Amino acid sequence: MFPSLPPATRTLIIINFAVFLLQQVPGVGQTIEGLFALWPLGSGLFHPWQLITYAFLHGGWAHILFNMFALYMFGGALERYWGGRRLILFYLVCCFTAALTQLAVQYPAGSTEPVLGASGGIFGILLAFAWYFPSQRIILLFPPIPMPAWLFVTLYGLLELFLGVSGREPGVAHFAHLGGMLGGALAILYWRARHRFSS
Repeated sequence: MFPSLPPATRTLIIINFAVFLLQQVPGVGQTIEGLFALWPLGSGLFHPWQLITYAFLHGGWAHILFNMFALYMFGGALERYWGGRRLILFYLVCCFTAALTQLAVQYPAGSTEPVLGASGGIFGILLAFAWYFPSQRIILLFPPIPMPAWLFVTLYGLLELFLGVSGREPGVAHFAHLGGMLGGALAILYWRARHRFSS
């Protein structure tokens, strides 16, 4: 089934797993995270490239498996609709806006913890899937309730907003997730506007 994925989605998944395996090498993983995770602006460890590189690092097997499963499920459909170049550009834009959002939230709070993971890009992918395939049925793993994609993504976004504002899950970058969705929405609106004015 994996070889049937379109090439851009498959490549993103392979790169993420390759980097994750490098993170497991003693000594190497710590160096990679020190250089390429997204560190807060006031930490003295921030570098501009981290606005993208953090998205290719993950904090454990559950983290990467969840993100790559979502990319596998939804990225392929978008790539077939858009093509590989647009999918990769969209994914990177979502990761970038997720990073900016997280930095903006972290800075006034004085946080010193780094952020890593593809979740911002994944949330952008989820939003795009619901945008272009709103009636597609999605079945949750728990509870196993089928619902249209637009409803699933709307509820998920509202849950992320609640968790971020309430601080009930302090170890999760909920505002990065929302920033990825925001970047995805802005990218889609920009492409639509450009197409409308050029036709």
